[in-house]
This record gives sequence, C-alpha cells and structure tokens, in this order.
Amino acid sequence: MPRGRRPRAQADAARPAPGRGKYYMISVVAKSYGIHPQTLRLYEREGLLKPSRTEGNTRLYSEEDLRELEVILNLTRDLGVNLAGVEIILNMRRKMEQMQAEINEFLGHVRQELQKTSPEDGEGSEQALVKVQPAPIVKSPERVADPAPAVAKGRDEA
Repeated sequence: MPRGRRPRAQADAARPAPGRGKYYMISVVAKSYGIHPQTLRLYEREGLLKPSRTEGNTRLYSEEDLRELEVILNLTRDLGVNLAGVEIILNMRRKMEQMQAEINEFLGHVRQELQKTSPEDGEGSEQALVKVQPAPIVKSPERVADPAPAVAKGRDEA
C-alpha cells in the first residue's frame, strides 16, 4: 500500500465514527503514556490500533483503544516482544475471545436443552447429556496369601 493518506471511503469502512463514551486526541494519549505520537501512528500503520476519526480526520482514541494500547505497551516494554510478535499475540487473543463466546453460546444452548428434557419433580441433580445404565460391580478375585513361595517353587522345578 502506498504511503500517505488512505482514501476517505476506505478509512470510513475500517472503523465507525465515534459514538458515546470518552475519546482522547493523540497528543493527550501520547503524553499520558509517555510515548511519542509517531509511535501511536506506527501502531496504527501496523494495524495494532484502530482509533476512530473525526470528519477532519483527527484520531480519537476510545477507552477500548487505550486498553489495547496498554496491552501493546506491556508486551513491548515489559516483555520485550517485537511488533510482529505483538500482532500475533493480539490476533490470538481475539480468536480466543471469539472461541470463548462460541463456547458460551453452545453451553447456553445445551443448558436450554437440558431444561427442556429434565424431569419436573426436582430430581435435576443427576443430569447428563446421555443416559448410561450403571455398570454392575465386579468383585476382584481373592488374593493369593503369599506369592513368594509360588515364585520360589517355580524356580526349583525349572
């Protein structure tokens, strides 16, 4: 992608205009976190941050953007991860959050199904997805009193 400003349609499609909540300009964010504004621009260029834009194309950082920035700064400053590593970690975190949401949705569906099929008499403590008959108890054979003589006897006969 050539350097410079992106076409206006592309910038609008990437992120919706700011809505409710607090938003901060790049200078305020840079000063608050002790970083240069160019660093924030680099993070945006690398795709690590995606601040909203005003009609005048000014970057506005939301509370969510600031939380994401804190993760990036923790990874780079405290853990020594480079920007390529940060990108991989952030992508994996997003995928994990998406998978967790899917698991929660699935569990909600399973709970609904269990409630539909559970008995109404209050015996819901032994719920399972599949009913299994209890296995019969098998007694173990009686143990040999002293296995050592049998071993010794076997050696003498050989």
